[in-house]
Amino acid sequence: MHDGDPGTGPSAPPQRADARRNKETLLDAAAMVFVASGVEAPVRDIAAEAGVGTATIYRHFPTRADLIIAVYRHQVDACAEAGPALLATGPTPRAALERWLNLFVDFLVTKHGLAAALRNGNADFETLHTYFLDRLLPVCTELLDAATASGEIRSDLDAYQLMRGIGNLCIGADSDARYDARRLVAVLVAGLGRPS
Repeated sequence: MHDGDPGTGPSAPPQRADARRNKETLLDAAAMVFVASGVEAPVRDIAAEAGVGTATIYRHFPTRADLIIAVYRHQVDACAEAGPALLATGPTPRAALERWLNLFVDFLVTKHGLAAALRNGNADFETLHTYFLDRLLPVCTELLDAATASGEIRSDLDAYQLMRGIGNLCIGADSDARYDARRLVAVLVAGLGRPS
């Protein structure tokens, strides 16, 4: 899949550390602007947030679709990488799971406009859902299994069901100020405790 990232193909040479950091800075800036203004925000706003010229953004991401895909993948990767780190450093597996689920909710409710953009029929966008599941489902499974094995949560729920339920609770959270998806997800997560 072409994701606007020529440095990640199977035969591409590894990127220098500073080039990777610069690209991550661009992606973080784009994500912030997308959250504030939507995916149709002017490229000059993203460039200003990143502290670079617009030509730099176009050099890395020739089209808006390339940029949207790269931001989405970058956010999925950050969420995926957080899981093992939280499990290694959290006080308990359940605490690690809860913190990761909060990150997952943040990802879902702050992707303003990405969902609509991803439904526009672009073939590159269609593969992102698979990427999302391939990266995040194993992480959620690992966290859920660890919390189950520790005896902290019930064992009759799998990671896909949990992620799907949370995803459904987050639908519309960005368009209705009276709807608090995070609160409902907190109630769902509280219900993960072992039945007495």
